[in-house]
Amino acid sequence: MSSGKVLLGLLAGVAAGALLGILFAPEKGSVTRKKIAKKSEDFTDALKDKFNEFLDSINEKFEKAKEEVTDFADQGKAKSEEAEMGAKAAKG
Repeated sequence: MSSGKVLLGLLAGVAAGALLGILFAPEKGSVTRKKIAKKSEDFTDALKDKFNEFLDSINEKFEKAKEEVTDFADQGKAKSEEAEMGAKAAKG
């Protein structure tokens, strides 16, 4: 299982536990609603952070792949030029 899924599951579990704890707490409804709103904001912020980390990770992998493809293309071009020069030298 990927660490992203584990972290997301952990966050969901924490949020669900916090929500249930607040719902069963013996406080006024207005206080409970404020706590729920605060917890949902915290959870939303955590999900946004995780999503941004995911996007950063994907971007890094894309840039690395792009560099590798460019390097591979440059190597192929250099070998092609070498072969062309070798063929010209063999003719002349």
